[in-house]
Amino acid sequence: MSMKALRGLVLIAVALLAGCHTVLMSPSGDLAVQQRDLIIDSVLLMLLIIVPVMVLIFVFAWHFRASNKEADYDPDWDHSTMLELLIWSAPLLIIIALGALTWVSTHKLDPYRPLDRIAVGRPVPAGVKPLTVEVVALDWKWLFIYPEQGIATVNDLAAPVDRPIQFKITASTVMNSFFIPALAGQIYAMPNMETQLQAVMNKPGDFEGFSANYSGSGFSGMRFTFHAVSDDAFAQWVQQAKASGNALNRDAYVKLEQPSQDEPVHRYASVDAGLYQDILTNCVQPDSMSCMRNMKASDTKASDAGAVRSSNDSNAMAAMPTAHP
Repeated sequence: MSMKALRGLVLIAVALLAGCHTVLMSPSGDLAVQQRDLIIDSVLLMLLIIVPVMVLIFVFAWHFRASNKEADYDPDWDHSTMLELLIWSAPLLIIIALGALTWVSTHKLDPYRPLDRIAVGRPVPAGVKPLTVEVVALDWKWLFIYPEQGIATVNDLAAPVDRPIQFKITASTVMNSFFIPALAGQIYAMPNMETQLQAVMNKPGDFEGFSANYSGSGFSGMRFTFHAVSDDAFAQWVQQAKASGNALNRDAYVKLEQPSQDEPVHRYASVDAGLYQDILTNCVQPDSMSCMRNMKASDTKASDAGAVRSSNDSNAMAAMPTAHP
């Protein structure tokens, strides 16, 4: 291949890569930064064995080429203790290091674990309460409920910079995945189950969020914008939602829950008390047979009825004569 053709291929490759986003390698949230560092450390540890092996392949091929008459040729060679030690000890040490790094990071970066720092050298100030956001994955849109502020939004999310955030995540029908690459790793959203994510954003800006798990024909439109803003700007954003005048009651939620694609941003000035918990337990319509509270009550009644029958049967057995007179 000529040098001119090689340069052409390099230019094509650069042009194709120009559209790539490196947000995973340059995130804006402390949790995502730690996850990026874990990826880099793991790759570097693995390269400690991969790079020498790749180099030695070419060294051995060159040294033992047919034209090198000075290379020792020993067709009867079959074992070297020193070589065996080198071959097995290096990978073993790397596996031990990777295992220790993974074990520590798994506990340190647990999404359920409350944050102990905002950034490197900046612990969470005493008395700072995380901002709670209840996330519901719908078909095919995202519902965000702010219980402390009493508002809700669709496909629009905001939080103050440098304030810990506690996401409580569930889904209405099928499994989805809540993912803001600049903030933290993806967390699954599953119906009748709650997952959590503790995170913090350290830089202001607008960041993309989306579903990272295929969930049907409208999956590609399950995107939203995460606004990382100052405390004052967040207060203004909350007031903007309150000014909408819309109320997210149970009837409004039932309509919102219906499948729709490319849903525009909605804001709700108020939210029915306990709506998220009812979504989580499938009790938005209290008379529904699939409501977990009703199912639990039915199980309790069935258990009580069984206990009564068992007691009656025991009493009847006790009253029966044990022998003929």
